[in-house]
Amino acid sequence: MTDPAGISPSELDQLPDRDTEETAEWAASLDAVTKAAGPHRAAYLMRRTLQHADSTGLALPKMLETDYVNTIPTSAEPAHEGDLALEQRITAWNRWNAAAMVTRSSKYGVGGHIATFASAAWLYETGFNHFFRGKDAADAPGSGDQLFIQGHASPGVYARAFLDGRLTETDLDHFRREAGGKGLPSYPHPRRLPWLWEFPTVSMGLGPLSAIYQARFNRYLTNRKIKDVSASHVWAFLGDGEMDEPESTAALALAAREGLDNLTFVVNCNLQRLDGPVRANFKIVQELEAQFRGAGWNVVKSLWGTAWDELLQLDTDGALVRRLREVPDAQVQTYQTRDAAYIREDFFGKDPKLAAMGALLSDDKIVECFQLSRGGHEPRKVFAAYKAALAHKGAPTVILAQTVKGHTLGTGFASKNANHQMKKLTVDEFKGMRDLLELPIPDSAFVDGVVPYGHPGADSPEVRYLQERRAALGGPAPARRTHAVPALPMPADKSFAAFDKGSGSQSVATTMAFVRLVKDLVRDKQSGKRWVPIVPDEARTFGMESLFPSLGIYSPKGQTYEPVDRDQLMYYKEAVDGQILNEGITEAGSMADFIAASTAYSTHGETMIPFYIFYSMFGWQRTADQMWQLADQLGKGFLVGATAGRTTLTGEGLQHADGHSPVIAATNPAALTYDPAFAYEVAAIVKDGLRRMYGDQPEDVFYYLTVYNEPMPQPAKPAGVDEGIVKGLYRFNTAESAGLTVRANAPRLQLMSSGTAIHWALDAQRKLAEEWGVAADVWSATSWTELRRDALEADAALLRGEERTPYIQQALIGAEGPVLAVTDYMRQLPDQIAQWVRQDYSSLGADGFGLSDTREAARRHFGVDAESIVVAALAQLARRGEVAVTAVKEARERYGL
Repeated sequence: MTDPAGISPSELDQLPDRDTEETAEWAASLDAVTKAAGPHRAAYLMRRTLQHADSTGLALPKMLETDYVNTIPTSAEPAHEGDLALEQRITAWNRWNAAAMVTRSSKYGVGGHIATFASAAWLYETGFNHFFRGKDAADAPGSGDQLFIQGHASPGVYARAFLDGRLTETDLDHFRREAGGKGLPSYPHPRRLPWLWEFPTVSMGLGPLSAIYQARFNRYLTNRKIKDVSASHVWAFLGDGEMDEPESTAALALAAREGLDNLTFVVNCNLQRLDGPVRANFKIVQELEAQFRGAGWNVVKSLWGTAWDELLQLDTDGALVRRLREVPDAQVQTYQTRDAAYIREDFFGKDPKLAAMGALLSDDKIVECFQLSRGGHEPRKVFAAYKAALAHKGAPTVILAQTVKGHTLGTGFASKNANHQMKKLTVDEFKGMRDLLELPIPDSAFVDGVVPYGHPGADSPEVRYLQERRAALGGPAPARRTHAVPALPMPADKSFAAFDKGSGSQSVATTMAFVRLVKDLVRDKQSGKRWVPIVPDEARTFGMESLFPSLGIYSPKGQTYEPVDRDQLMYYKEAVDGQILNEGITEAGSMADFIAASTAYSTHGETMIPFYIFYSMFGWQRTADQMWQLADQLGKGFLVGATAGRTTLTGEGLQHADGHSPVIAATNPAALTYDPAFAYEVAAIVKDGLRRMYGDQPEDVFYYLTVYNEPMPQPAKPAGVDEGIVKGLYRFNTAESAGLTVRANAPRLQLMSSGTAIHWALDAQRKLAEEWGVAADVWSATSWTELRRDALEADAALLRGEERTPYIQQALIGAEGPVLAVTDYMRQLPDQIAQWVRQDYSSLGADGFGLSDTREAARRHFGVDAESIVVAALAQLARRGEVAVTAVKEARERYGL
């Protein structure tokens, strides 16, 4: 909306102007410059004024974009601190061996990526030679820096490890061939190569998210005085195409809000993604700059090499800079593959002033600028950008480095849309690369068309220099170290035994039981401070508000306000050394927290015990990719799916009704999935989990527990059930031990259930005895998945000639009658064990979509309530001829089914 004079209203109109005449003079001055020198000069003056104001500390809004030029002019670059000639040769060897490794592996059809590292080589080499600290760094002992390597660049890291003597030719020849146990994984993978890789960064997008929360967790460890890791720096190497993943930018505001200047993103802007240009008709660098600046990050652009200095000095009226801003990325890519005449016509010919500038340039100069001189390919430019990133305080930094995908690989690779899928070079292309890189590899080394690896020798100047630089920086990198961390002392038994007597007549939900258990465990004098409670803005839902005042919610700013509930017992308390990570509404961020905490034993040599409690529906369904990342990174801890089950969360409906999280969890080999029914089971599982993950022989596993919001009386713990709880199954009671009257030789069956479903099974047990003369035993199946895994291991043992009986069969020895399994999940969960149960087996479950209603109505809808169990049990017995067929019909009619 504008006023009659055509002037748009401004937010400044609501503020008093104490000197309207002075304001008018400033506007008139700007109009005069525009008229006399043109709009571009006026814009230049305005920007200079804003920059000056910023340098003097005036509080003004930041510009979201700057020109398409380098942030750091050549004149302001610091002196490079290394031997550039030696570093050039080291980089050349690494470029060669990365390409050779992938090409040699291509004969096996296993693939590989060449072009990404070719574009990013100097981004890594500069860091390895001058910036990335190893685990033995004096100011960051045991921690060093944390490097999130771009997945597709892994061949370059392998090539450097080969030059350094950490890998052999045999290792390189087993790139992507891991079946024998000695191969190199495609991408960074700690579980497959645990001495080298710390952080898995594929799937794309998870690396940047994890890097932010890793930097934040470093501050958490420091502020809580667990370990001072303030000198550690987190470096995340990303692709410009990768930044389209929503996880890549999901936590930018958090990083800026908390001032994480211990974090640097390095985005390799080669302007290409897997199929073609990242922003064909636009400019990805400008888009990312605006996005990061808007989020509060410091942005350093390193776009052009020193060859561009001459061109920029000729740009007296801004025509060159304007043209650089308007040329889309796909056209910049095209310039990489065309001759000087094409560039003269298409780039310079659009503007008479540019044409005049182009006339002053030789063809060689034009080709050098547009095809060779990129900021990401010049070590001085990269060095200056890294220096600037580390010097900047108060905010994280992103470096946007422009490169050419496939650089130095020849005209057949550079900037080609298909280069991500190109897995090898021909012998002639390798020879051309050799000549370009000036490597001493003779033609005779190409035997039978096989490209050789290259190495200058273990005592060569290159290798000595590389090793000296790494020694000065604290040892090799990347490197994962399994520290000799002592086992955590087990908390006192009384914390776990508190649930053994049951709750009497009091009804307690298993969610509340878990929270109470943790509340006791965090008080433990030896291990209590190691617990890291994580929750995504649902602490009150799960009854965790009692932990707020005692543990505090972590905030690097502490509490700068008086909480509205300060006069209440359970007030909202934030603290610099707070123990709880309350992340807001972000399951992805909470999982990134969990991963950082769960791997601190390796990253920093400090064992932490994270537990992340969440709506079970929004865990595995929403962030299962991060659960795989957790497994890849060998993380430990407790994931807790609260308000679990398809029918326990009344009124919330389809979007919240979880009937499948344990099924998804069962697909993750590192996840130990339990569905405890009673409070004492929760305690026993957590106790065993602490032993397995943090004891004398720690295992690289994590736990997933489902707990419920349905208050129920908690029974006392039967004698001798601990082994069964941990292994996944035990008999909770028999019809007789439940005090039910059953006649001799009555039909008998076994009711097997887990979680909240055991209460329906117990009700059905009573109805079967009292109304139908059937004796039923009730079993608690704490883990269907662990029963299945044990059975699979038994099958494998039999194939090896070993005699072994699955635990499920051992447990059911002597159990009479058929087995009927029931859960609050889809039938696929209990059906995991069906093939190993020797008795007749059938199941009930809550398949399909959830719905809003009362628990009773929902359970009737899905056919899992006590009455439905009775009918299913009678039908199963009728098929065996143990009850009359008419009993099934009679039961259906009696219960209104």
